[in-house]
Formats: sequence, C-alpha cells, structure tokens
Amino acid sequence: MSDTFDVVVVGGGIAGSALARALARADLSVLVLERQERFRDRVRGECMMPWGVVEATRLGVVELLLDAGGGFVNQAVGYDETVTPSEAEQQAVPLSIFAENVSGFLDVGHPQASEALSAAAGAAGANIVRGIGDVVVTAGTQPSVRYEHDGAEHEARCRIVVGADGRSSSVRKQLGIDLHETSARTMLSGLLVTDLQAWPAEQTTLGSCGDVHYLVFPRPGGVARLYLAYDVADKDRFTGPDRVRRFLDAFRVDSLPLGEAIAAATPAGPCAGHPGTDTWTDQPFREGAVLVGDAAGWSDPLIGQGLSVALRDARTVAGVLVEGDDWSPAAFSAYGEERAERMRRLRIAVSVMNDLRCDFSPAGRARRLAFFSGVMSDPSSIGLMLAIMGGPELPDPEIFDRGNIDRIHAMA
Repeated sequence: MSDTFDVVVVGGGIAGSALARALARADLSVLVLERQERFRDRVRGECMMPWGVVEATRLGVVELLLDAGGGFVNQAVGYDETVTPSEAEQQAVPLSIFAENVSGFLDVGHPQASEALSAAAGAAGANIVRGIGDVVVTAGTQPSVRYEHDGAEHEARCRIVVGADGRSSSVRKQLGIDLHETSARTMLSGLLVTDLQAWPAEQTTLGSCGDVHYLVFPRPGGVARLYLAYDVADKDRFTGPDRVRRFLDAFRVDSLPLGEAIAAATPAGPCAGHPGTDTWTDQPFREGAVLVGDAAGWSDPLIGQGLSVALRDARTVAGVLVEGDDWSPAAFSAYGEERAERMRRLRIAVSVMNDLRCDFSPAGRARRLAFFSGVMSDPSSIGLMLAIMGGPELPDPEIFDRGNIDRIHAMA
C-alpha cells in the first residue's frame, strides 16, 4: 500500500501535531505517524514559559491547550530555606513582565495537550495514523517512509520527512545525525496529584530545602504537577514500592506553606525520575528530512523549556514549508543556526540554575541567597531570567560570556 503526501511527520506529540496542524491549515497534504494509540502520562514537562505562550499564540493553539485542562499561572513565589515564607510572598514575581500580552506560565498536562493538538491536526485535514510499528525512513531527493500498521506494511512517499519522535528518535538515528549530551548533575522526579484545592491555582513555586529542590506547577481544579530535583548520585532515591509516599513526604518542609496539603494530595499518575541533561544536534536536517522537538535535542528540564522549544521548532519549520517551494537543506539553515544558539544559551542558563538551585552545600545556600536577593537589581542576573522566561534570544549576547557567568557563580 502506497500513498503520496507533501509531508510525513513521524511522531504526533506536541511538536509533531502542532506542526501538522499548521501545515494542513495551509493546504499541504500531511501524514502523521504516531506509535501510541493513546497518549499516557510519562512525567514530561507541563509548564510553558511566557515565550512559549507567544509561540502557542502565533500557532493559534492557546485556546486548544486551555480547553485541554490548561490554565495560566500569573505569579512565582520563591519559597526557600533562605527566606521566611512571608518574605518569599513579599518578593513574588509577576509573570506578566516577561512577554507582552502574556499573563504568565501556561500549565497543561502533556498527554492532554498532545491529544488536543493531534485532534486539531486531524480536524485541519492532516491524516493521523496511531499505533504504528517500526518505521524505516529514506531521505534524499525522493523521501519516503515505510511503516507497520494493523499487521501490514505501508509506504508513504513525500517531499520531506519530519522527525518529531522524541528523545530516542528513530528518524534521527536513521539520518545519521549525532546527538551531543552533557553530563547529568541532578535527577528530576515528578508526580501528578489531584485534590490539591488548597494550593492557589494562579501561583507556582520553586525553592530548595535540605537536599532537594522542589517545584509546584498547578492547574485548574486542584491538579498539580510536582517535581523534586536532587543529586544524581542519589538517582535511586525515589524508586521502590513506597516511592510515592517518600516523594510526597519530601514536601513536608517548614519553608513551604501548604507542604502538608501537598503531601496529603492524591497521586494521579506514575512517579518517575530522569537525569537532567542537555542535548543538541549540530545540524538538525538533511536532504529530504528535518528534526523538531526533542528529536533535535532537548534542554535540561530543570528550567522547564521543553514545551516552548517544541512550539518554536514547529512554528519555524512550518514557516519554511508554507512560505516557499525551496525545501532543500539550505532553506533550513537559518532554523539550524537559530536553534543551535537558542540551545547553547539555554545550556548556559541551566548550568547557572543548577549551581544556584541544586547545590545543597552551605556555599550553595549562600550563593542562592546572594543571587535571589539581588536578582532584580543586577543586569546580568535579569538577563539570565529573561532568557528562561522571555526567550533565550532576548538578552544581550555578553550575558552568556564566560566572564559574566563566572561572576554570577562567585556572587556569594
């Protein structure tokens, strides 16, 4: 069985479905191939930074994400052992300051967002095939994809193949594109909970106490995604049959108001951890193929860039495919260059945040206190926060110079 399309997208998650919807709305014929019959909770990023909301707005998918159970969070409170809870609340950061006409973070469930975007791509005219088996990609001047579905082998010819198939991307491997990866310094474990109506739905928090860094990302209706970051040497900390209880108990700290309410919330998904690494590809495209989202490299989830990166990729690649007939590697060079610099800046930002948030020594605690007490008066510190919240392209390039980063490290 053989069909012909303009674009075959391998992977129907956030990046793949957002891209497919944009292409289908521009009257391109699109086939989306997705392994999962139904998207499941795998403890993935669920906080979209303000710059990601700008991307979602440009793609026209904000309302889709809100209808999928998402909600806006408009302030961040840095509950931390270095300040009292009342001091943290007085220093709350309004999240509307980072992007024009964006009220803050958009927190949304990853599987729910994927389902909503997949359905929207189908409604726009994309062909969606779920439950596929092995995929064989042929790039070059006559791209094609062979795939298994319902016990039969199919072939789809196309003008270009888009690899949107996640971290372990089969498309990337078949294209021979190398993935560079940093060494992990922290583990990040997560858990979805419900029955947390006590927590303000418009407020997120992040802070450190003892030997953990905690993050709370609420959604409407008393739902929240909880994360704990800790030393990678203790990678098995939240494993075993009682891992959920030990994970929730870690929120019972004096620096975190409502920590008891968090610990008493109802688990609503798996409790799983992953090492925090950054990855990147030198050139996320080949003749007849291009990579988006995690397939092209990801940012350490400690700073929550995954959804924003995915939507920027989708919008940029859609622009190339919709706005011209040249789909050669040269047409994607600007995308590759922008993405490389974007991910480089995010690697630097997360390196600093790892030092600040996840160095649990006395020196780390002092450094954290010095940084966050002066963050709003120091241009370099503001620049790093702007990169994370408002977009990595916004700060002046010298913010990411080695000398400036060394100065921030030495603040304490």
